Amino acid sequence: MEFVSVAALAENRVIGKDGEVPWHIPEDRRQYRSRIADDPVILGRVTYESMLEDLPGSIQIVMSRSDREYDLPTAFHADGVTAAGEIADSHDADRAYVIGGAGIYHLFQPHLDRMILSRIPGEYDGDALYPEWDPDGWSLDSDTEYDEFVLEEWVRRDTGK
Repeated sequence: MEFVSVAALAENRVIGKDGEVPWHIPEDRRQYRSRIADDPVILGRVTYESMLEDLPGSIQIVMSRSDREYDLPTAFHADGVTAAGEIADSHDADRAYVIGGAGIYHLFQPHLDRMILSRIPGEYDGDALYPEWDPDGWSLDSDTEYDEFVLEEWVRRDTGK
């Protein structure tokens, strides 16, 4: 199972403030939604609940400390990284996209194979940060410039994670 983190972050690693993204970039949202549309996504309960009106991904693997059922047939509870991978695997997925929030990004950071990061110029005030990572363990595979952001794809160098 390949774990791929997808996030938009400012130069100071801010990804959110008060449960919202502190910028509005439609082109980034479109490429993000298109990328994750057909694969499982892994997200925290708060992020899941904030997206109920327009859930991304083919299935939603909701990370939560409390075991619970969800009203949607595409939503599944997972209590850890291993359980999330097993759920994605049981749906014949080769990869699962980790889409937040901050705690979920942090939890999965040591297990990621790739990171796809929309780098937003400038620094923003925020209360949610993307985790730091050791640049020696990663290589920048590609970067694509858009009008309002740069899309970077990072690949883990070591296979032992």
